[in-house]
Amino acid sequence: MSFLPEAALTELKDLLGPKGFSVESDVLAAHNSEARGKFTGASEIILFPASTEEVAKAVAICAAHDIAVVPQGGNTGRCGGAVAGDKQILINLKRMNKVIEIDGRDFTATVEAGAILQTIHEAAEEQDLLFPLSLGAEGTCQIGGNLATNAGGLNVIRYGNARDLCLGLEVVLPDGTVWNGLSKLRKDNTGYDLRDLFIGAEGTLGIITKATLKLFAQPKHIATAWLAVPSPECAIDLLALARRHTGDGISAFELMSDFAHDLSVTYLQNLTRPLATKTPWHVLIELTSSRSDDDLQTLLVDLLGQAVEIGLASDATIAQSEAQRKNLWAIREGIPEAQGYEGGSIKHDVSVPVSKVPDLLKRGMAAAEALIPGIRPCPFGHVGDGNIHFNFSQPATMDKQVYLAKWESLNGIIHDIVADLGGSISAEHGIGQLKRDDLAHYASVEKLKLLHAIKKAIDPDNRLNPGKVV
Repeated sequence: MSFLPEAALTELKDLLGPKGFSVESDVLAAHNSEARGKFTGASEIILFPASTEEVAKAVAICAAHDIAVVPQGGNTGRCGGAVAGDKQILINLKRMNKVIEIDGRDFTATVEAGAILQTIHEAAEEQDLLFPLSLGAEGTCQIGGNLATNAGGLNVIRYGNARDLCLGLEVVLPDGTVWNGLSKLRKDNTGYDLRDLFIGAEGTLGIITKATLKLFAQPKHIATAWLAVPSPECAIDLLALARRHTGDGISAFELMSDFAHDLSVTYLQNLTRPLATKTPWHVLIELTSSRSDDDLQTLLVDLLGQAVEIGLASDATIAQSEAQRKNLWAIREGIPEAQGYEGGSIKHDVSVPVSKVPDLLKRGMAAAEALIPGIRPCPFGHVGDGNIHFNFSQPATMDKQVYLAKWESLNGIIHDIVADLGGSISAEHGIGQLKRDDLAHYASVEKLKLLHAIKKAIDPDNRLNPGKVV
């Protein structure tokens, strides 16, 4: 180990045992890379603690030897937040993967940070309960990482972000001490909300080791529809109509361009076009209810009839089976994968007030075309909460590397528009390394002072995930 003192290495190995660390090149290679391939880590050792006590002692050892540590969950992030730099140690929590308790009276789940999101779903379902955080990576992402990045996903319009779904945390602090903030309380006004400091902090203030999560009644009925809409303006009006018509029974409301839709049905196997109608924009809407006597199908039929009658949609279909519902969702969720078959992609994870989504799309697409003639916009996302994945595919005749070289220029243009509309340059993927300089550019002076003051107060020696967020 070129940078790690022998004494520290010995202490870590003695603490964690042979299953608790690795210096093998293949293991390191897997954990030093990240999902988009934009960042490559340099850690020469990765730790796999099996308990909060082991995390705390490992962090204390690193603090004593002035070694920086980088927490890592499922490594499914998109902004390089879990990538270690030179002379930094990775701490991966995959061995801490227990669902400790499902409480059917308090409607809570207490879990270790390394628990896979899908595993939490399944444990809740066994008790006829729901944990509603839903992401494309839910089969591999860990709840600690979801909380550290304040993940959003498909159901934010109904249930909120990861922050809204968490009641309490256990966190290892930069010196190795443990703050036990696990709680099932729904109300607690005893001073600053320490839990919220660590949610969304991307491991720069502490390492989340356990969490208490909110659960909900398992839906008894689901109704899903696909609509052809003429414009984003019509989609926003449709959303408002749907919220009123269903009494806020919407669990998902997704918008995608026709280009994004076509990529999925063209490149991904066994997908069927929902509608024969050609349309510039598509909406996927889903209603859920936990009441056994609700008739969501009839409610949805009435809603779609109104939408077509007043011109908000030109055509629509309702899934008549679970297979049809899965086909609709596969089209939406397959867009990021399918876009890869069309060459280079420049991506933006941004949010604006819901009413400003049409302005963002109109201004953003025009500005992108002016910068790169022939560029192919591929916007899609959770328009019900204002979060658009504003992606752009390379022009068909442009070289991929020439196109990707314009990433920063296009980012600046889109982010300027987002800022002008009162939006955020990071809706649900965090800041990490990718957007650290953007945050410094777009955040107010007052906000930056507070962020740096909090970091300095909790991690004065900058040992936890240095170089990320601030």
